[in-house]
Amino acid sequence: MYNNTNNKKYEDYIPIIGKKNKIIGFEKKKKIHENGLLHSAVSIFIFNTKKDLMLQKRSSKKYHSSLLWTNTCCSHPTKKESLLTAAHRCLKQEMGFDCFLTQKFSFNYYESFNNGLIENELDHVFVGFYEKSPIINYKEVDNWKWSSLKKLIKNIHIFPNSYTIWFKIILKNYLNKLIIK
Repeated sequence: MYNNTNNKKYEDYIPIIGKKNKIIGFEKKKKIHENGLLHSAVSIFIFNTKKDLMLQKRSSKKYHSSLLWTNTCCSHPTKKESLLTAAHRCLKQEMGFDCFLTQKFSFNYYESFNNGLIENELDHVFVGFYEKSPIINYKEVDNWKWSSLKKLIKNIHIFPNSYTIWFKIILKNYLNKLIIK
């Protein structure tokens, strides 16, 4: 978990979501994932001017979906953060840079993992642009690369088990909301 904050006592507490997608409380990240509680998350997609997407390969140290390719980065807002603040923190923490971000949409997904943990997320998706190479945090990210969407979609069809579940859901169901004209 991100430890570089003045609000350390709040950092493991993330928003629990209730009816009408409203925050109804906060709980420790571990308990949320053990019990499959609906909670907030942020997913960031960074493109360059060629419309290539910056991908990350998740660290082997991640508690689920380790060593899978996914969107640029993702995280959970903490008790004292807005969604946008959490998105910027995640981008800086994992990829070593920051840029202007726009929230594009949100969606729910539910997935049980082999280790007994459950993702039941209201995922808020942000898009930004960046041209340089990231300076990845190897505690969070194993590798990174730029990919065209056409090549990415082809690779997901050939190697579906190499990508995270939420990433595949976003590309399958919301690609038109990500693409910048």
